[in-house]
Amino acid sequence: MSDVKTTFISFEKGADYVLESLGLAEDDGLETAVILSLFTDRRALADDAIPDGSTDRRGWWGDAFSEIEHDLIGSRLWLLGREKQLSSVVIRAQQYADEALKWLTDDGVAESVTVVASIPRAGILGLQVSVRRPQQPVTQYRFETFWSV
Repeated sequence: MSDVKTTFISFEKGADYVLESLGLAEDDGLETAVILSLFTDRRALADDAIPDGSTDRRGWWGDAFSEIEHDLIGSRLWLLGREKQLSSVVIRAQQYADEALKWLTDDGVAESVTVVASIPRAGILGLQVSVRRPQQPVTQYRFETFWSV
């Protein structure tokens, strides 16, 4: 599969397309799929606390019309925007990333996906994503951002 190459900039700024020469760069689609899965806002669950105290649960409107029940786009990482730098929050970050990338194995795109969330340095949230596809080497992605205060 070929796709427009997307690159992750930061949690605050999101992602952007990559230019190459006079056009858009292409990739095999996996990196773009991982970026969109992690950094598109999934609708918050009814019992999730919304960071800004509003009732805006975000999410993509198209999820309301999914042919597969609970087949949702994006992740709930946005809910951590105002959380403190605690180990319990790092665990939630890992759970949200696992949830967002689960479709890769469900749909047979990958044999396995492993996510490790960490605090590599003070004030930084890190996500290490490893994707094993059939008969291909493991592909790894690393995302880091300043922890919002």
